[in-house]
Amino acid sequence: MLSLIEKFDIYLSVERNASVNTSSSYRVDLREFQAYLKGKSIALGDDGRVDALLVTESDITGFIASLHGMRKKSTIARKLSSVRSFYNYLLKVGVAVVNPAKFIPMPKVEKTLPTVLSVEEAEALIEAPVKTNKASFEKDASAGAAGKAPGIIRDAAVLELLYSSGIRVSELTGLDTGDVNLLAGTVRVMGKGSKERLAYIGSEAKRVLKSYLEGPLAAGSVPDEVGINKKPFFVGKNGKRLSVRSVQRIVAKYVAVSGIQKHPTPHSLRHTFATHLLDAGLDLRVIQEMLGHSKLTTTQRYTRVSMDKLFEAYDRGHPRAGGVKGR
Repeated sequence: MLSLIEKFDIYLSVERNASVNTSSSYRVDLREFQAYLKGKSIALGDDGRVDALLVTESDITGFIASLHGMRKKSTIARKLSSVRSFYNYLLKVGVAVVNPAKFIPMPKVEKTLPTVLSVEEAEALIEAPVKTNKASFEKDASAGAAGKAPGIIRDAAVLELLYSSGIRVSELTGLDTGDVNLLAGTVRVMGKGSKERLAYIGSEAKRVLKSYLEGPLAAGSVPDEVGINKKPFFVGKNGKRLSVRSVQRIVAKYVAVSGIQKHPTPHSLRHTFATHLLDAGLDLRVIQEMLGHSKLTTTQRYTRVSMDKLFEAYDRGHPRAGGVKGR
């Protein structure tokens, strides 16, 4: 089965042009499914290895049942989708004649609205790196030392870019130096399905990104004549490309000191970016282009967020809505 999973992985990357994250998710899900079958001694061939063609619908149902209570419904649904897609691929290439996952119902996943920060909350989070480390920042900056200030500037640049451009965290960590054009105020990102697009950044983001590039932490990212587009833009103290997990830690760190009562993730800043633009009257299709959504329906979820905020404001403020009492 492992060799078929590897071929499926190649198919996703080459023919389906799937993103690295998508391919990785399928790979993890299918290997977990294989490990489950192996552990239960299910669908084993004569050589003692799991044979994908011996898997039945009840085997897959048992795998899904084993996940209940330990995983989120959305995660379980994704794993079932991975198994189903895998067998659709085997049908496509003529290896399998049936898809044993075809008629297994998907777990019902409750659609939850994304965490969105208010303008004040977003500002509090974005400004947290410098405000909470002001003394260290000023001391290191004035001395020109490679102390705490470089990390603070880097963190500020990460937060500013996420909120200013609305790019995904994976797009941010994948940036190379040549992708960022501060003069034009644009960032070239590789989105889902390896689709390239330009994201836009504001004046504050440009200022902070410029400060980051001028600091010692980004010294390894400054473009030179060789490999100008290949050096990672955001790096850690070890000089290596910043990971998605590192960005998650950066956001969590400054949420904790910013006074925000919500618990936003890096992706929340993308939601916040879109919602604030929508609230400001920007056309939904323009926001769709900025976010890199292939379908408008994906972008329309922000309409729901904005409408909910509108109804809340109405309930609080209108005398006949049960909020403010009439005089």
